[in-house]
Amino acid sequence: MNMSGVSTVTEFILLSFPCSREVQVILVMLLFVSYILTVMGNGAIVCAVKLDRRLHTPMYILLANFSFLEICYINTTVPNMLKNFLSETKAISFTACFFQFYFFFSMGITETLLLPLMAFDRYLAICQPLHYPIIMNNHLCMNLVALCWVTAFLCYPIPIYFITQLPFCGPNTIDHFVCDPGPLLALSCIPAPGIELSCSILSSLIIFITFFFILGSYTLVLRAVLHVPSVAGRRKAFSTCGSHLAVVSLFYGSIMVMYISPTSGNPGGTQKIVTLFYSSVTPLINPLIYSLRNKDMKAALRKIHMCTEISQSK
Repeated sequence: MNMSGVSTVTEFILLSFPCSREVQVILVMLLFVSYILTVMGNGAIVCAVKLDRRLHTPMYILLANFSFLEICYINTTVPNMLKNFLSETKAISFTACFFQFYFFFSMGITETLLLPLMAFDRYLAICQPLHYPIIMNNHLCMNLVALCWVTAFLCYPIPIYFITQLPFCGPNTIDHFVCDPGPLLALSCIPAPGIELSCSILSSLIIFITFFFILGSYTLVLRAVLHVPSVAGRRKAFSTCGSHLAVVSLFYGSIMVMYISPTSGNPGGTQKIVTLFYSSVTPLINPLIYSLRNKDMKAALRKIHMCTEISQSK
């Protein structure tokens, strides 16, 4: 294709959810309330783990990191989405779009790495209880968490660099509320099947490897739990693992729909709804799942609440 004389795109238009002004106002209010509750809920878990020394164990260190990740994750999409709803132009600069793309996917990959680590922690605690304190100590746990973050943020720079080198000469309208690789590649002036295939393979490998690792871990956990003679012991083990499995189901169920085959022909509306679910709804639900099913976490949150009330009364 002869690209001479063709203007280069310097910004993209994120259509988000085209609707009437009244509906947009309602969506803005719902998103804003959801955003505040998500930050408060996950922030409360981070504070509870940090302030309560009884929670300075690998399981709660992982949970605190997961909650911190959810705060970061929602900040990659919702603030810009709210700005987009209130804006007349709905524009995002070329650079800002790819920064959002990078951080959105890096946070998502971090989550796909933290969830198997949490499953591995539960496997060790239930299947290897005598060796668990020696194998999974706080130092090793923090090193593994750091490895998850670093690895996730190193996965997408190269694919994103190659996408930025593609010619974008118009149209520049993205039928989405986030800079997603599928809609972005569709706007390129030349086909890029190699980049498209590499992104799909990378996403598929990360999702399937981590998902089957979690599945294998919990298969071993389930087998071990069924051999526990105490009914109370089985109930406690199922309760601990049930919270994590609920989060895994919500997250992996939605991302498999989206990123196993990015060009599978998913309608734009379906893409936006699924993306909204795993990027905004699940971070809101997760702290409820973990705090409501965990006695230690509820006790720590009550303690923080009481301390806050006492400090305010003074």
